[in-house]
Amino acid sequence: MCGRFTLRTPLRDVVEAFDLDTPNRELAQRWAARYNIAPTQDVAVVRRAPDGGGRQLSFLHWGLVPSWADDPAIGNRMINARSETAATKPAFREAFRRRRCLVVGDGFFEWKGHARPKQPYYIRLQEDRPLAFAGLWERWRQGELTIESCTILTTTANELLQELHDRMPVILDPADYEAWLDPAVDDPGRLERLLTPYPAAQMTTFPVSTVVNSARLDTPECIERTAPGKVQGTLFD
Repeated sequence: MCGRFTLRTPLRDVVEAFDLDTPNRELAQRWAARYNIAPTQDVAVVRRAPDGGGRQLSFLHWGLVPSWADDPAIGNRMINARSETAATKPAFREAFRRRRCLVVGDGFFEWKGHARPKQPYYIRLQEDRPLAFAGLWERWRQGELTIESCTILTTTANELLQELHDRMPVILDPADYEAWLDPAVDDPGRLERLLTPYPAAQMTTFPVSTVVNSARLDTPECIERTAPGKVQGTLFD
């Protein structure tokens, strides 16, 4: 699964990594290093411009709200979607065909152990560069209220992460960004072939401070390496 992640990368580097159109001033002013992004918060995503042009950066609510939902609170339970079934599940199938996106991050967290507080681990690429989680997005409207939201697809864990969890977010290879974003590509078989575990040899993980357990804390301390089992901080969810 993916329940917390980071985006510490400067905006200029994200623009370069994802070959983006120049972000507008409002988006640029919102950009800030994030060390503990949590569900129901706004997250940065890359998607196709509505006129069929280039790639655009947007902020969407994390927790997909299907267009047919009566209550947008349903999105609280839809922060992740299983890649194996997203093409057929009612909540995700239309977005899987027509509204795919890249959720931008540069690392994510997983927890290990049974005793509380569990030991958090931080996972990132060896190169520590920005990465793209495979995502889906939706637009929900009721009266004058519009919510644009997204979910992150998950797959089976690779060899590195199997000791932490049996699932991991789908991290797309840069060579696959174009196919994933292209609305003309709607063959589920072709798309599902992109949704595989990222190579373990290109990733790294290490234990970090338990301050990340609180979604209220969003500081560099969340990703500081620590000794396994060493409890730090006092706020826990």
